[in-house]
Amino acid sequence: MTGWMQQRKTEETSGDEELQMIPRWSLILAILLFAAMQYIFHGVLPHHKHEFFPLRLLMGYAWGTLWASYALLLGYVSRDVRRRGMSAKLWMLVCGILPGGLGAVIYFLLRQPVLTRCPNCSTSITASYHFCPQCQFQIAPVCGVCHRSVKITDAYCTQCGHDLNVDGAPARLRVYSDEA
Repeated sequence: MTGWMQQRKTEETSGDEELQMIPRWSLILAILLFAAMQYIFHGVLPHHKHEFFPLRLLMGYAWGTLWASYALLLGYVSRDVRRRGMSAKLWMLVCGILPGGLGAVIYFLLRQPVLTRCPNCSTSITASYHFCPQCQFQIAPVCGVCHRSVKITDAYCTQCGHDLNVDGAPARLRVYSDEA
Protein backbone atom coordinates (compact mmCIF):
# COMPACT_ATOMS: atom_id res chain seq x y z
CA MET A 1 0.00 0.00 0.00
CA THR A 2 1.43 3.38 -0.94
CA GLY A 3 1.99 6.19 1.56
CA TRP A 4 -0.88 8.40 0.44
CA MET A 5 -3.29 5.42 0.55
CA GLN A 6 -2.24 4.67 4.14
CA GLN A 7 -2.68 8.34 5.05
CA ARG A 8 -6.14 8.38 3.44
CA LYS A 9 -7.14 5.22 5.34
CA THR A 10 -5.94 6.82 8.59
CA GLU A 11 -7.98 9.98 7.87
CA GLU A 12 -11.12 7.93 7.17
CA THR A 13 -10.68 5.95 10.38
CA SER A 14 -10.13 9.15 12.32
CA GLY A 15 -13.45 10.55 11.06
CA ASP A 16 -15.28 7.39 12.07
CA GLU A 17 -13.74 7.57 15.53
CA GLU A 18 -14.88 11.18 15.86
CA LEU A 19 -18.46 10.20 15.01
CA GLN A 20 -18.36 7.33 17.51
CA MET A 21 -17.65 9.88 20.24
CA ILE A 22 -21.24 11.16 20.09
CA PRO A 23 -22.95 9.69 23.18
CA ARG A 24 -26.15 7.67 23.05
CA TRP A 25 -28.13 10.26 25.06
CA SER A 26 -27.30 12.84 22.40
CA LEU A 27 -28.52 10.56 19.60
CA ILE A 28 -31.79 9.88 21.44
CA LEU A 29 -32.26 13.60 22.17
CA ALA A 30 -31.62 14.43 18.50
CA ILE A 31 -34.28 11.94 17.36
CA LEU A 32 -36.77 13.28 19.92
CA LEU A 33 -36.14 16.89 18.91
CA PHE A 34 -36.54 16.06 15.23
CA ALA A 35 -39.82 14.22 15.95
CA ALA A 36 -41.01 17.11 18.15
CA MET A 37 -40.47 19.60 15.32
CA GLN A 38 -42.46 17.37 12.97
CA TYR A 39 -45.29 17.21 15.52
CA ILE A 40 -45.27 20.99 15.98
CA PHE A 41 -45.36 21.77 12.26
CA HIS A 42 -47.82 19.04 11.28
CA GLY A 43 -49.94 18.57 14.41
CA VAL A 44 -50.01 21.78 16.43
CA LEU A 45 -49.85 24.56 13.87
CA PRO A 46 -53.10 25.21 12.01
CA HIS A 47 -53.22 23.33 8.75
CA HIS A 48 -56.58 24.12 7.23
CA LYS A 49 -54.94 25.58 4.10
CA HIS A 50 -53.56 22.72 2.06
CA GLU A 51 -51.55 24.96 -0.26
CA PHE A 52 -49.11 25.57 2.64
CA PHE A 53 -48.36 21.85 3.07
CA PRO A 54 -45.03 21.97 1.14
CA LEU A 55 -43.90 24.94 3.24
CA ARG A 56 -44.89 23.18 6.48
CA LEU A 57 -43.06 20.08 5.33
CA LEU A 58 -39.92 22.06 4.48
CA MET A 59 -39.99 24.06 7.71
CA GLY A 60 -40.57 20.94 9.81
CA TYR A 61 -37.56 19.20 8.29
CA ALA A 62 -35.38 22.32 8.45
CA TRP A 63 -36.12 23.11 12.10
CA GLY A 64 -35.97 19.43 13.05
CA THR A 65 -32.58 19.06 11.43
CA LEU A 66 -31.33 22.24 13.10
CA TRP A 67 -32.33 21.15 16.62
CA ALA A 68 -31.14 17.57 16.08
CA SER A 69 -27.76 18.82 14.85
CA TYR A 70 -27.45 21.05 17.89
CA ALA A 71 -28.14 18.10 20.22
CA LEU A 72 -25.49 16.02 18.42
CA LEU A 73 -23.03 18.91 18.66
CA LEU A 74 -23.60 19.23 22.42
CA GLY A 75 -23.05 15.49 22.80
CA TYR A 76 -19.81 15.65 20.86
CA VAL A 77 -18.52 18.60 22.89
CA SER A 78 -19.42 16.81 26.15
CA ARG A 79 -17.08 13.93 25.23
CA ASP A 80 -14.40 15.96 23.45
CA VAL A 81 -13.73 18.23 26.45
CA ARG A 82 -12.85 15.22 28.61
CA ARG A 83 -10.52 13.85 25.95
CA ARG A 84 -8.68 17.17 25.87
CA GLY A 85 -8.50 17.61 29.65
CA MET A 86 -10.80 20.65 29.76
CA SER A 87 -13.69 21.52 32.10
CA ALA A 88 -16.81 19.72 30.85
CA LYS A 89 -19.23 21.70 33.03
CA LEU A 90 -17.88 25.05 31.88
CA TRP A 91 -18.00 24.23 28.16
CA MET A 92 -21.44 22.62 28.32
CA LEU A 93 -22.68 25.77 30.06
CA VAL A 94 -21.07 28.00 27.41
CA CYS A 95 -22.44 25.88 24.54
CA GLY A 96 -25.90 25.72 26.09
CA ILE A 97 -26.26 29.41 26.98
CA LEU A 98 -24.81 31.20 23.96
CA PRO A 99 -27.42 31.33 21.19
CA GLY A 100 -27.24 29.87 17.71
CA GLY A 101 -24.31 27.54 18.30
CA LEU A 102 -21.98 30.45 19.09
CA GLY A 103 -20.75 28.62 22.20
CA ALA A 104 -19.74 25.62 20.09
CA VAL A 105 -17.90 27.86 17.63
CA ILE A 106 -16.00 29.45 20.53
CA TYR A 107 -15.23 25.97 21.88
CA PHE A 108 -13.79 24.80 18.55
CA LEU A 109 -11.66 27.94 18.32
CA LEU A 110 -10.28 27.68 21.87
CA ARG A 111 -10.06 23.94 22.52
CA GLN A 112 -6.81 22.42 23.71
CA PRO A 113 -4.89 19.79 21.71
CA VAL A 114 -5.69 16.13 22.29
CA LEU A 115 -3.68 14.62 25.12
CA THR A 116 -1.87 11.30 24.67
CA ARG A 117 0.24 9.21 27.00
CA CYS A 118 3.99 8.75 26.77
CA PRO A 119 4.59 5.06 26.00
CA ASN A 120 7.54 5.03 28.39
CA CYS A 121 6.34 6.83 31.55
CA SER A 122 2.57 7.40 30.91
CA THR A 123 2.79 11.18 31.34
CA SER A 124 -0.04 13.11 29.65
CA ILE A 125 1.41 15.05 26.72
CA THR A 126 0.06 16.84 23.67
CA ALA A 127 0.31 15.16 20.29
CA SER A 128 2.65 17.88 18.99
CA TYR A 129 5.50 16.88 21.35
CA HIS A 130 8.44 15.04 19.82
CA PHE A 131 10.02 14.13 23.17
CA CYS A 132 8.41 13.43 26.54
CA PRO A 133 9.11 16.34 28.94
CA GLN A 134 9.44 13.93 31.89
CA CYS A 135 11.62 11.09 30.61
CA GLN A 136 13.00 12.47 27.29
CA PHE A 137 11.55 9.49 25.36
CA GLN A 138 11.53 10.16 21.60
CA ILE A 139 7.92 9.95 20.43
CA ALA A 140 8.18 11.28 16.88
CA PRO A 141 11.06 11.48 14.43
CA VAL A 142 13.02 14.75 14.35
CA CYS A 143 16.06 16.02 12.50
CA GLY A 144 19.30 15.60 14.43
CA VAL A 145 20.54 19.06 13.40
CA CYS A 146 17.59 21.50 13.39
CA HIS A 147 15.30 19.36 15.64
CA ARG A 148 12.24 19.99 13.48
CA SER A 149 9.74 17.25 12.80
CA VAL A 150 10.30 15.01 9.79
CA LYS A 151 8.29 12.24 8.23
CA ILE A 152 9.32 8.77 9.20
CA THR A 153 10.05 7.91 5.55
CA ASP A 154 12.16 11.00 4.75
CA ALA A 155 15.80 10.41 3.82
CA TYR A 156 16.74 14.11 4.23
CA CYS A 157 15.38 16.91 6.41
CA THR A 158 13.10 19.21 4.43
CA GLN A 159 14.24 22.25 6.45
CA CYS A 160 18.04 21.96 6.56
CA GLY A 161 18.87 19.08 4.16
CA HIS A 162 20.55 16.94 6.83
CA ASP A 163 20.96 13.21 6.02
CA LEU A 164 18.52 11.58 8.45
CA ASN A 165 20.05 8.12 8.08
CA VAL A 166 23.10 9.16 10.12
CA ASP A 167 20.98 10.33 13.08
CA GLY A 168 20.48 6.83 14.44
CA ALA A 169 16.73 6.97 15.03
CA PRO A 170 15.43 4.45 17.56
CA ALA A 171 14.70 1.02 16.09
CA ARG A 172 10.96 1.37 16.76
CA LEU A 173 10.89 4.45 14.48
CA ARG A 174 13.18 2.93 11.82
CA VAL A 175 10.76 0.01 11.33
CA TYR A 176 8.42 2.30 9.38
CA SER A 177 11.04 3.72 7.01
CA ASP A 178 11.36 2.66 3.36
CA GLU A 179 14.76 1.09 3.93
CA ALA A 180 15.05 -2.66 4.21
